[in-house]
Amino acid sequence: MPKIDFTFKILMLGSESTGKTSLSERYITGVFNPDIRLTVGVEFYVKTVEVNTKEGKKIVKLQIWDLGGEKRFRFLLPTYCLGSSGVFFLYDITRPETLEALESWTQIIKEKNNDIPIYLVGNKIDLESERKIPEEYGAQTANMNNLIGHIEVSAKRGDNVEKVFQELTDIMLRSCF
Repeated sequence: MPKIDFTFKILMLGSESTGKTSLSERYITGVFNPDIRLTVGVEFYVKTVEVNTKEGKKIVKLQIWDLGGEKRFRFLLPTYCLGSSGVFFLYDITRPETLEALESWTQIIKEKNNDIPIYLVGNKIDLESERKIPEEYGAQTANMNNLIGHIEVSAKRGDNVEKVFQELTDIMLRSCF
């Protein structure tokens, strides 16, 4: 087993049914599971990846903490923020209220860990015909809230799944050098 150079704790946040668990499982297994139930509390995933850096190849362990999106689990967030290296905030491109919830989530995060990189992720681009949030609006929202970036993905089809995890991993690694 190779030596782990870095371990990063990533929080997967957002309202219920935005696809946090689907995105996590798609990244870990490469498979979309259409029968995922709502997360009760927190789900935990681990993936070890090899990353090329200016300093050479590094082995990075990603710990993905998928926090249930229902309001009744929000009290867990301050505790899970501690020791976190990065955040994905997911919204559903077909449900505007899921993007409107961004501020209530990020306010808690910034109180506990103001320097943490937060990546805004619009999910379910496979439902383009039902889209209610234009991609440009998501990008503007990320910019207005000083987030590190915005991307749209499809956990179902796999669009940009590897890319979004790679980009956040690269950002977290840069903070180490």
